[in-house]
This record gives sequence, C-alpha cells and structure tokens, in this order.
Amino acid sequence: MFLWILVGVMAAIELVLALSSSGIIGLDNLRWSAYVLGAFWQPVLSGALPPVYPGQTALMFITHAFLHGGFMHLALNVVILLSLGKFVSLHIGAGKTMLVLFLSAVGGAACFGLISSSSAPMIGASGAVFGLIGLWQAVEYRMRRRSGLPVQPVVMTFLGLVVSNILIFVMLSGGLAWEAHLGGWIVGCIAGQGFARR
Repeated sequence: MFLWILVGVMAAIELVLALSSSGIIGLDNLRWSAYVLGAFWQPVLSGALPPVYPGQTALMFITHAFLHGGFMHLALNVVILLSLGKFVSLHIGAGKTMLVLFLSAVGGAACFGLISSSSAPMIGASGAVFGLIGLWQAVEYRMRRRSGLPVQPVVMTFLGLVVSNILIFVMLSGGLAWEAHLGGWIVGCIAGQGFARR
C-alpha cells in the first residue's frame, strides 16, 4: 500500500507539471519552478550558487526523487519501484523498505553531488530504485554463497546494469545521472548486508 501512495504522490506532481507545461493549468513555467525549488543542484551543494530558500541544500537530497522529466521518465522508475519494492517489502517489511528507499535517494544525490560537475538539475527516483536493485543483488549474492550456488548470475546482472547505463548515457548525450544510480546501488548493497538483511 505504501508503495502505491509513494507512486501516487509522484504521479500527481508529474500530472500537475505536465498540465502546466501544456498550458491547461497555471503558469507554463511551473515545471521549471518546481525544478528550481526541488531538484538536486550540484552548484548549490558546492556553494557556487546560493540556495533559493533556507534548508534547500539539505531538502534537495530527497525532494529531487519526487520530480521527473515527463511521464516516460516516471513510468520507468515506477515499474521497477512497484515490482521490486513489493518483493523487497515482503522479505524485510514496509518500514525497512521505506528506509532503504529514503537512504538510497539521499545516497544517490550525494554521489551525484560529489562526482558530477554538471550545472543541470538532477531529478528522478532512479537513485532510490537502484537502491532496491542493490539490496536485491546483495541478498541474492549472500544466499548463493551460503547455499554453495554460483554467484555468476549476480555478477552478470551487475555487468548488465553497467553496460545499460553506459549505453543510455551515450544515447542521451550525457543526460543520464549515472552517479545517482551508483550511489543508490551502493547504499542498497550496504543495507542488504546490514539492517535490511532477512
């Protein structure tokens, strides 16, 4: 249920922004205003630009995850979030799953802020989604090692993620926040070896 509420909030935000961009409601620059206020900005983190409001430097570590670049961007994240999130929550509970999502979003933003030099806004729940992927892979790796099964499927899945990120990065001419994916994945792996173990 909590996953549907989370997805509903993200979908409602995207719907309002899409309607605004189409000129149906409000101002046609509402999307950009939302990005200014809620996206993750590396220049704000580094101090190159001042925050727009008090607390933005801290809040943007989580608010960026609720903003997307359109319904396709949202749909890609939502499909994985719902399917993998349901699987994860059945094994570790709703509370721990929410904590993993939160920490992965923060970790993804932190990794982006530390590695990227981009002045463009970083948006999307993909850091949180990759946290779920990292958690799932950590659990599967540990299970396979404990059972004496080969870990090659886990390694191949990881390599597949790396290759797909490279390909999408090239296809989008650098418009992919792979740093956020990496940060979220690392947090998920750590959680899978720690507090989110079955």
